[in-house]
Amino acid sequence: MEIEPDIDLTGQSTTQAAPASQPPPAYDNHASPSVTGAISNAPSGYTGEDTLDEPVSTTILRELRQVGGKLKQVLNPAGNQNVLRDWDLWGPLILCLVLAITLSTQASSDQSVQIFTGVFVIVWLGSAVVTLNAKLLGGAVSFFQSVCVLGYCLFPLVLSAVVAAFVSLIWVRIPIAIVTFAWSTYASIGFLSESQVHLINRRMLAVYPLCLFYFVISWLTLIS
Repeated sequence: MEIEPDIDLTGQSTTQAAPASQPPPAYDNHASPSVTGAISNAPSGYTGEDTLDEPVSTTILRELRQVGGKLKQVLNPAGNQNVLRDWDLWGPLILCLVLAITLSTQASSDQSVQIFTGVFVIVWLGSAVVTLNAKLLGGAVSFFQSVCVLGYCLFPLVLSAVVAAFVSLIWVRIPIAIVTFAWSTYASIGFLSESQVHLINRRMLAVYPLCLFYFVISWLTLIS
């Protein structure tokens, strides 16, 4: 059966010829693929200082400088009191170890271990109790920040213990113990004053355990 082409009035055929089939493009199996396009210049994530790859000595020196700055602030409580906002436990740990070692070396050989353990427990347990007492009374300071402040404010008492290790005269030890006790108490109350804004009617309930804590440690440095 033949299909006749359609003829319009002008005599032209309206049947379009089918397009010639194009051969498929040849692919070179040995050619390496290429990627084209524009690469955006957007910043890639964190661009701060990476301390994971720095030497250990650099990290230790940086931490020691921070500890030294906080110790200077304890010696000058009227300075910038925001230094201890960035809390750490390295300084309190070092001061606690120095105090415990100093007091234990002045004791007899059969009591040195008990004194070392007792000082260590008194410092950390006392700091925790004083902090919990302030928190229960409505203090706004965080737990570890309070422990950090109480630990750093041991610095004058540690100096008193070191002096007492070389001076045996009680009339020299007593004034030093009184001054360092007052210094530590004043410095800690100054640093924690912002946390006591909610303790207007109960301030003495928060300050009394603090004074008792430093008094016990000062007494240990005096009788050692």
